[in-house]
Amino acid sequence: MVTYYKTIDGVIREMKTCEPGCWISCVAPEEEEINRLIEEFSIEPDFFRAAMDEEESSHLDTEDGNTLVILDIPYVDLEDEHLIYFTRPLGIIITEKNVITVSVHENPILDEFSEGLVKNVKTNLKTHFVLHMMLRIAARYLQYLKQIDKISSQVEKELRKSMKNAELIQLLEVEKSLMYFSSSLKANEITTEKIMRGRALRLYEEDQDLLEDVLIEIKQAIEMSSIHLNILSGTMDAFASIISNNLNIVMKVLASITLIISIPTVISGIYGMNVDYLPFANFWFPVGLAVFCMVVAFFILRKKQMI
Repeated sequence: MVTYYKTIDGVIREMKTCEPGCWISCVAPEEEEINRLIEEFSIEPDFFRAAMDEEESSHLDTEDGNTLVILDIPYVDLEDEHLIYFTRPLGIIITEKNVITVSVHENPILDEFSEGLVKNVKTNLKTHFVLHMMLRIAARYLQYLKQIDKISSQVEKELRKSMKNAELIQLLEVEKSLMYFSSSLKANEITTEKIMRGRALRLYEEDQDLLEDVLIEIKQAIEMSSIHLNILSGTMDAFASIISNNLNIVMKVLASITLIISIPTVISGIYGMNVDYLPFANFWFPVGLAVFCMVVAFFILRKKQMI
């Protein structure tokens, strides 16, 4: 679907047709729509292929006066009653008079712009508009990282009470999400630094502060994801050691109980043999001997902290 937006009286409004200074939003566009945009704006077809490839990493490319910026943006989805965080590419094509965004799936970041939730944004100022979009992407990373931190803290509390596979699997999912975020943020940082050089995208004096803010936000998100990832990795190792230690304790207790209850079996086996002249072959003696030996074995094992 292709939708046109333009800033009118300080507010982004939807347009029926494309005009100079418009933002063209392409969400899961059809082949016919892509071909029309390629022909109308003389865009390299590879730009659209790269933007719609879900495995494409963040990078910057320039061809025939048009610039392609691929950025990894964060997503969140509900799967098996758990929040799953991941990233997908967003293509931003800067033409001579327009900005075109290409995405395979809908995303809340573009929705914020199309619904006019982002203030002081002008679609006719192409560099200004793209930098604002990059700033919102970096801010969304920070927002999701805070959510991930709360989820991991909650799962750790549940693990302290009862170590179940469900909580451990959820921690693994959180760790995987942090790995996706960390990798995508580093790629976005490289792309932002290339933009800062001013070779692929024309920068104006008033855009320098905004670009620096974008880079600061990205670096902060990278640091947060790295810290959370290190903490989570240490937590997973600690819980793995605790689980292994608990298993050893259980096996030790079971072995001690087996040793104690085997004493009556040995004594009854001896006195149950068809042999004459066994000492004290009365009924009470084997029972009393078995009980005495079990009590002695219990206190010995208890002293050695085996039970």
